[in-house]
Amino acid sequence: MSMRPTTSPLRPARLLRPRSARAMRLLSGAILAGLLCTGSSLADPVDSGDRALSGNAPAYHALLEGRVNDAANLLRTTLTSNPSDAVAHQLLCRVYYAQDQADQAIHECELAVGVSGISNNQASDNQLWLGRAYGMKARHAGPIAGFTLARKVQASFARAVELNPSNLAALNDLGEYDVAAPFIVGGGTDKARALAARMMPNFPASAHRLLARMADSDNDQGTAEAEFKRAVGVQGSSEAWIDLAQFYQTHSRFDDATFAIRSGLAADHTHGPVLVDAASILIASHREPELAERCLRDYLASHAKSDAAPAFKVHLQLSRLLASRGDTDGATREAEAAAALAPSFTRTARQAQGV
Repeated sequence: MSMRPTTSPLRPARLLRPRSARAMRLLSGAILAGLLCTGSSLADPVDSGDRALSGNAPAYHALLEGRVNDAANLLRTTLTSNPSDAVAHQLLCRVYYAQDQADQAIHECELAVGVSGISNNQASDNQLWLGRAYGMKARHAGPIAGFTLARKVQASFARAVELNPSNLAALNDLGEYDVAAPFIVGGGTDKARALAARMMPNFPASAHRLLARMADSDNDQGTAEAEFKRAVGVQGSSEAWIDLAQFYQTHSRFDDATFAIRSGLAADHTHGPVLVDAASILIASHREPELAERCLRDYLASHAKSDAAPAFKVHLQLSRLLASRGDTDGATREAEAAAALAPSFTRTARQAQGV
């Protein structure tokens, strides 16, 4: 299953992850919220579930397309007849996760993790999603609850890597956690550095990205930039370029960020969630709104949509962008498209914005 955790209300797949997090802020849940409530994603693709989809394929594809109500109905029907279907529980966890419903997501992922007799790869993915769901709950946690949730996040990510050492999504999420979290809750730069060394032989681009995160968290911008560029050099992917662009945007190097975005778009051949990341950086930088709009529209028109960037959230982001440019009719159409996919989430989101 393809997923790069969506990190922000929209989950730009790799956007809005903490760069120089301060240790004790983790205890209030602030770091975990930024790290894990996205997305993405933190992460790169989670694909082992594709081999176990079986009768859940229609629900899976509905989830990727952003039709969360359809996906939920299909999955509940499956679970009524087979309560021990681990894939169905994981997918329903993701349905709730996409809508920022942390408690429901945790419940379903805990059920998925509790199913026995599944492959290590599938069990690894279930642990990964459980860790992400715990992180989402930390968004509103106080100090004591945040401490407990942090421990659960770390344990789930570590277990995911233990079950499948080649689960790149889990490796990435664990590395991000190690950079952001202090030793008292299982993180630390020593662990992140050891993990980067472990990843380097098979996943060099991700290893360089993790080293860049570490340097950036230590306010060593020169080393961070060099490591992000090494990731680009190794992989040359649109994702690596967008990581570099995010680094530049964070440090107010807006021209460099725009150049990196354009380079990333030139390398993009799928029109997946990376387009949402690119648009989000441009919008945050108040640069090239036409290009940002094109990225969002290209994503929504593509066959590479994912719950890493849920379509209903992208429609809402496009609605806000169009409204800011004076296109009231266009903004209304996009809001209506979001409501058709996820009516409850869209209604809540618009109420929160006073719309």
